Amino acid sequence: MIDQNNNPRVVITGMGWITPLGHDLQSVWSKLTAGASGIRSITSFDASTFPTSFAAQVCDYDFTTYLNDPSLHEHATVNTQFALGAARQAWDQAHLSDGNGLDLRRVGIYLGAGEGVLDFDAYAKVDLAGWDPQVGAVDARKWAQAAYEAMDSHDEIGQEPNMPISHIAREFGIRGPACNCLTACAASTQAIGEAVDMLHRGDADVMISGGTHTMIHVLGVTGFNRLTTLSTRTDDPPGASRPFSRTRDGFVMGEGAGVVVLETLDHALARGATPVAEIIGYGSSADAFRITDMHPQGRGPAAAIRQALRQAGIDPHATDSDGRPSIHYISAHGTGTMENDSIETLAIKSVFGDNAPRIPISSIKSMMGHLIAAAGVVELITCVLALEHQIVPPTINLHAPDPELDLDYVPNDARSLKLDVCLSNSFGFGGQNDTLIVKRYEA
Repeated sequence: MIDQNNNPRVVITGMGWITPLGHDLQSVWSKLTAGASGIRSITSFDASTFPTSFAAQVCDYDFTTYLNDPSLHEHATVNTQFALGAARQAWDQAHLSDGNGLDLRRVGIYLGAGEGVLDFDAYAKVDLAGWDPQVGAVDARKWAQAAYEAMDSHDEIGQEPNMPISHIAREFGIRGPACNCLTACAASTQAIGEAVDMLHRGDADVMISGGTHTMIHVLGVTGFNRLTTLSTRTDDPPGASRPFSRTRDGFVMGEGAGVVVLETLDHALARGATPVAEIIGYGSSADAFRITDMHPQGRGPAAAIRQALRQAGIDPHATDSDGRPSIHYISAHGTGTMENDSIETLAIKSVFGDNAPRIPISSIKSMMGHLIAAAGVVELITCVLALEHQIVPPTINLHAPDPELDLDYVPNDARSLKLDVCLSNSFGFGGQNDTLIVKRYEA
């Protein structure tokens, strides 16, 4: 991890997102602070027989309205479509199209993008075509022939997690470093943290970073249902995501994308850009425990938080001149599973000690669902908007407090606060943990 004190400052100059609550910064922010829910019955496939038949879906979205030449992206899969819309918003807010000597060879991309959607109908038909009932086994030759005939080359390539990078690079002419990571629910937070490190090292002047994902499809919902991690509160979809509540019964699937423009402060000022926030800390860790469970003492999440604080030069036990803890708001991973919420609470307590109960914490997954690989960047953007508006969004559906979870989870209603420094957590399935710290920009 790079020592922040010996490196150029890195600022955010543009942001964009495509979410279940809308497709632009301000309207989504208004819904978040109003406690609106984007969770409803699934419409992308018939989920009526599934234990979970609801999700937080992106609605009424036409990605072609964000593009200079839609014909270049006619085969873009859903996750790539989300990424293109979010990237266009961030690019335009950062005024990168204004030129001002921008060297596209020094502009890079680092995404935490998930895989594309499998063509389940074709997949199922191929399996059935290859089955030989007389021997009770798959006939490999029949299967391969059926697969060859059913395969759509564009859909096949579109499943690769690197394809959103390819489409963004083509849309904006970006020719610098190009990377993608897929560390599950921590992916876009990790992508941003590592993009910041690339700027520190001088590998680029500008990095387009964030993530995109959808798992609202037959195999995605089936997989998480079989893991018993999804809420099954089919009688009340908007009330199903209940982070930190005693009545929580699992997370709710979401989808979408978020993108931020990162650049060194000197580069931003030299081209006349307006910084909206500064990234000052990043931490990453692994649980080294089980694939399906977090370490019960929260050692992985705590390590990531401590590392981010160390890079930012923040003492978690200190208070400022106003008596506030050194971190003013935490955007929690806050999935709404029994395990995650308990262990995240434990990790925050272990790091911040006596300051922990005084730090407001909330989970926008209560309203937006879990955007999987894209969750972290959307939650970081939420922190930046909280700094801008001096308001933190609530954790909705928190009407039955869990007596074992005793921190300030900002229940049900947004709260106006004096905010200067925010922390955002992302913990991935498999034990990956990443934390970012962002502060208000000061010249």
